[in-house]
Amino acid sequence: MDAPWPLGAVELKVLDLEREGAFYESFGLTRITGDPQHAVFGADGSAILRLTALPGGHERPRHTAGLYHFAILLPSAQELGGFLQRTLEERLPLTGTADHFVSQALYFDDPEGNGIEVYADRPRTEWQYPNGRLNIGTDHLDFERLLRGASPSQKKFSEGTVLGHVHLNVGDLDASQAFYESMGMELMAQAGNVMRFLSWEGYHHHLGINLLEGRGAFAVEPDVRGIRSFETHRVDGLRSDPNGILVTPAG
Repeated sequence: MDAPWPLGAVELKVLDLEREGAFYESFGLTRITGDPQHAVFGADGSAILRLTALPGGHERPRHTAGLYHFAILLPSAQELGGFLQRTLEERLPLTGTADHFVSQALYFDDPEGNGIEVYADRPRTEWQYPNGRLNIGTDHLDFERLLRGASPSQKKFSEGTVLGHVHLNVGDLDASQAFYESMGMELMAQAGNVMRFLSWEGYHHHLGINLLEGRGAFAVEPDVRGIRSFETHRVDGLRSDPNGILVTPAG
């Protein structure tokens, strides 16, 4: 991308800040700042994740909008291979893997069930656009090839690691798409009538939206754990999307 990376950090409301913070430190993020109610994690001093304690909070009910996963983008496939090696050695809570044609991805859940993707992009020269839309699919991840090219595994994510995208459960694809298009995003791809991918500057996606919690899923409630907001450099004031998720200025 010619422009600076548009995403800042994602903010999660958590029921047990100490447990969640310990998990993310062991997972590979570095604690940047913190107090009894907040903790900020990132890579090389740049924030990727903000945790906010939710005293008296509740579990997220079914049929509600919210976080499907947030995605940590690594600088290279070699580093992703090293992280896969560490995942296997340390038995990190791996829930799935995929080759999405534009990227290679590993999936995890944190202790409160928040989804995490750790991925690396394929070169843009390899991206395909059949019928004018980017081909974002799902295929088997070649573990052996990824591990053969791996750089040495390391305990912390390296410089250049960023929040790659946020993927949300929503109640209405059209309303959500229109909201994010008003911020300058463009539709890049879709999967049937269930999932859509939007981005700035032709990236495969900075945002995924899906109906996996059902059409008309209820909006995010303040006292329910999960996503509260995510940051972007493409807005200059706080905005609330149709699902009750805040979009805030980064930096």
